[in-house]
Amino acid sequence: MTVAASAPRSCIAADRRKAFVDAAREAFFAQGYAGTTMSSIAATVGGSKTTLWTYFPSKEELFAAVVEDLLKQYGMPLSKDLPLDEPVAEVLGGYAARLMSMLMSEPMLALYRLVVGEAARFPTLAQTFYELGPKPGKERLGHYFAALMERNVLRRGPPETAVSQFVGLCQPACYQLAVLGLGLREDPVPPREELAAAIETFLHYWRAPDANPTKIIA
Repeated sequence: MTVAASAPRSCIAADRRKAFVDAAREAFFAQGYAGTTMSSIAATVGGSKTTLWTYFPSKEELFAAVVEDLLKQYGMPLSKDLPLDEPVAEVLGGYAARLMSMLMSEPMLALYRLVVGEAARFPTLAQTFYELGPKPGKERLGHYFAALMERNVLRRGPPETAVSQFVGLCQPACYQLAVLGLGLREDPVPPREELAAAIETFLHYWRAPDANPTKIIA
């Protein structure tokens, strides 16, 4: 087979795989993980279940592909560098805004609801979601905090504790309502104000006592 001939086949395979992932995402969100069958996904895309199995040997692997696809679409902003030579408040402000923009996007809310709803019956789903999404994100932020601790910008302590507290503080009130599908409350505090307050609260505790103020705030 020539290179020219193999290229179209590769494109066809990629398109076919994407069609299965897209169909699975819609099915999982609409019917839940338990209520979705490989047969129904194959029927939606067209073709046999055997063809689907050549791409995804199990429903668990198909779910992982759905998670990876969503993170690729909505999680890329979180891969932006966290520069150590810029004021911490500015860096964390940008990170917090990107984080909440991702978490409050409708597809990511739907994914979170799906995982939480199915976690008791299918704990491997929760594990897959955590390993692909929250875990690497928290580890990356943890490395940033650890580096700031080494530079005496933040007080020394477990970086994972700092990450947990920061992420918890950054979730505005409207996020909980969005997760529950209740929409925004009346006259909500703008998330940007809540995020600014969250960062100020975080830095009030975690900044090193003798840290250079210009390292914290420009």
